[in-house]
Amino acid sequence: MAHDLGTTGNKATLHSSDGRTLASVTWSYDTTYRQGGVVEQDPEDWWDSVCGATRELLDRTGAAAAAIEGIAFSGQMMGVVLVGDDGKPIRPSIIWADTRSRAQCERLNEAVGAEHAYAILGHRLNPTYSLSKLMWVREQEPETFGAATKMCLAKDYIVHRLTGVLATDPSDASSTNAYDQGARTWSAELLAAAGLPRELFPDIVPSTAVVGRVSSDAAAATGLRAGTPVVMGGGDGPMAAVGAGVVEDSDGAYAYLGSSSWISFAAAKPVHDLPAMRTMTFNHVVPERYVPTATMQAGGGSLHWVTDLLASQDEPGRFEQLIRSASDVDAATEGLFFLPYLLGERSPYWNPAARAAFVGIGRHHGKDHLTRAVLEGVAFNLATCIGAFREHGQSIDRVDAIGGGAASATWLQILADVWGCTVRRRSVVEEANSLGAAITAGVGVGMFADFSIARQLSEVVGVFEPDSDRHAGYQASHRRFVDAYARLEPWFDQAAT
Repeated sequence: MAHDLGTTGNKATLHSSDGRTLASVTWSYDTTYRQGGVVEQDPEDWWDSVCGATRELLDRTGAAAAAIEGIAFSGQMMGVVLVGDDGKPIRPSIIWADTRSRAQCERLNEAVGAEHAYAILGHRLNPTYSLSKLMWVREQEPETFGAATKMCLAKDYIVHRLTGVLATDPSDASSTNAYDQGARTWSAELLAAAGLPRELFPDIVPSTAVVGRVSSDAAAATGLRAGTPVVMGGGDGPMAAVGAGVVEDSDGAYAYLGSSSWISFAAAKPVHDLPAMRTMTFNHVVPERYVPTATMQAGGGSLHWVTDLLASQDEPGRFEQLIRSASDVDAATEGLFFLPYLLGERSPYWNPAARAAFVGIGRHHGKDHLTRAVLEGVAFNLATCIGAFREHGQSIDRVDAIGGGAASATWLQILADVWGCTVRRRSVVEEANSLGAAITAGVGVGMFADFSIARQLSEVVGVFEPDSDRHAGYQASHRRFVDAYARLEPWFDQAAT
C-alpha cells in the first residue's frame, strides 16, 4: 500500500505483488493561505486522510489487512512539522509554498554566502525551505519553538503516527536547506548559521528502510494489521521520478504537472548550476542517485486558479471546457502573456516577491485567451528551466509527462511546441507519486530486487511532436516572456517592501 501526501490531498493506492495498481482513492484536505506568504496545513488532516483512505482501499478491494506486506509514503517536501514531547504537533505545518521567512533567509545568505551554501546543499537558500521557516518560528513564536522537541516533514509525521519512530530519509532531508549532500548528513555549518540544535532534526535512514511496524493503536485507527512493516519512503519529487520509471541516467527527463511543476531526471552526481543557481539537486530515493530538478511554485496550480476564477464551481466539466476552448485560440502570438508566479517563484528566478500577471490584455481577449495564456506561461517558465540544464550539457530531447496536468492533450502539445522536443504522456498520470512509494515499499520488504521494476509499471500512451513553425514562433514569444519578467522584477521587489 502507498500514500502520496500532496498539497491538495492524499492519493492512496493498493498494489499487487507484481506492482500493478489494484485500486486508488483520493482524500482531500484543506490548506490555509493568508497574506504575507502564509501557507499552512493541519497534520491531523493528513493522518485522518491516511486512516480513511486505508480503510476505503481495503473495503473496496476486499483485501485482508493481513495480506498487506508493506506500506510506504511519498510526501510533500520542504515543510516544517514541529512535535512536542508527546509526539503531537504543537502548531500547524508550514508547508513548502510558505514564503514568510524571507528575512531569516537573507541572514543565512549573509552568514554563509549564497554560492558556498549552494555547493553544500545542492540548493539555493530560500524561504520555501525548512531551515529559515524554523528560524521564523523561533523568532516569532518563541513559546511554541521552546515546546518543540523535533521537526520533521509530512511523510515522516505519518510514519511516526504508525510506528512511534520519528526519522526521515535523504530525499526529504535534501529538501530542508540543512543537509550536506557531500557528507550525507545534517550540515553542521548551516545549522550553526541558523542557530539551531542538531537534536531538533530527526535521524536519517535509507528510503527503503523498514523503519518500524504498525502499532496496535495505529492498526485500530487504520484497519491495518498490527506489525505490518512500514518503509520510510521519500519526498514527492524523487518518488514521482520512480513512478515515471526515471531511476537511472539513461531513463531521460520527465515533467511533473501537479500543483507545483518541475523538470527532472536521474543522475549519478549532483548538477550544480553556477553561478546562476537556477536549478537544484535532490537526493533520489534510489541509493547513490540524485534528481537534478527545476521546480516552479504554481504549475498546475495556475491552471486550477484560473479555472476557479473563470468558471462556476458547480459547472459540470468546467476544467475540460476551459481547456478545450483554449485549444482554438492564440495568446502569446497575439501579445498576451501570463507570468505564473502566484506563490512567488523558485526556478528559475528564486524570487518570493514575484507575483502573477497578465501582460498585454486587449479588449478582444476572453476567457479562452486567458486560459491559453496560463497554459503557455507555465510552458515558457519550464522552457527557461530546460534551457538551464541544456547549458550544462544535459541533453533533453524527450520529456515524459506525469501528474494531473498530463491528462490534457492541449497542454502537452503546447509544451512540445514551446520546448521543441517530443513530449510523451505516461499511463500513470496522477498516480506516479504513489506508484513510486509502492515500488519503494516493495524494494524495502524484499518483494522487488531493485528499482528497475519501475520501468515495467507504466507505459507511453500518447506522443506529442513539436510543430516546427509553432516552435519558431514560440521561441520569439519565450524571449518576450522572459523580458516581461525582467521588466517587472523591480516592481515586484519594491511592492514586497
